[in-house]
Amino acid sequence: MAYPIDRRALLAGATLGGMTVAASGTQAQSRAATMAPEIYELRTYHLVNGSMRARLDAYLRDAFIPAAQRAGCGPIGVFTVSIGPASPSVLVLIPHPTLADFAALPGRLATDTRHAQAGAAFLDATPTAPGFASLDVKLMRAFPHMPSVEKPASGARIFELRTYFSPSAKGGATKIEMFDTGGEIEIFRRTGLTPVFFAQDLTGERLPSLTYMLTFPDLATRERNWGTFVADPAWKKLIATPGLTDPEITTGIDNRILSPTAYSQI
Repeated sequence: MAYPIDRRALLAGATLGGMTVAASGTQAQSRAATMAPEIYELRTYHLVNGSMRARLDAYLRDAFIPAAQRAGCGPIGVFTVSIGPASPSVLVLIPHPTLADFAALPGRLATDTRHAQAGAAFLDATPTAPGFASLDVKLMRAFPHMPSVEKPASGARIFELRTYFSPSAKGGATKIEMFDTGGEIEIFRRTGLTPVFFAQDLTGERLPSLTYMLTFPDLATRERNWGTFVADPAWKKLIATPGLTDPEITTGIDNRILSPTAYSQI
């Protein structure tokens, strides 16, 4: 169920803190709304120090990513945790066109002979030499107005993965609307918080929640751009709107800084 924000009252043609939000963002959202939102699978491979990482890297790089692309997935991001919990671990972001494609991927991999050959060392792991310690999988659905992954510019980058938890279904839906149609993503872009994806969590331990990923050239740029965002008059007005304040619709935030692997497609 959606709990729509009155976008016209907040953004359309309105001057927020002395500036008008550009109409181009609204037009881009309208175009995006015609696309079907992707399904994101976020795998977290928990590892122990030693040879696990090398075996997993070889499998993902040489077997899984090529096979997943042949099955219609991608671009696929592979990251390690630089700052935050769950280290050592490897996070794999897999965009699927539909939920049916997510469900079909294991079967497609099982019949892909090139995948079996290239990934044999990992796929045939034994209890004495396992490929990973444990695996967590989270499913997400892209926001309607940002329905697919946006690949960042090339070059050295860091990524920030954030999850917002809400106290109720209504609060979670309101937080999604605040980002998706309420104008917060537009403010992100304008202040240098470059999004990779925004999504509603379909599975997880603390539902309802949403997850998004940002990218920056480096930590110094991240700190500077977050400071610009926090001081932005439009955001200050949005976050002070009754019904949209953090105490009303969020109960906590999980935050991690990630580094892409050399073979990551994102």
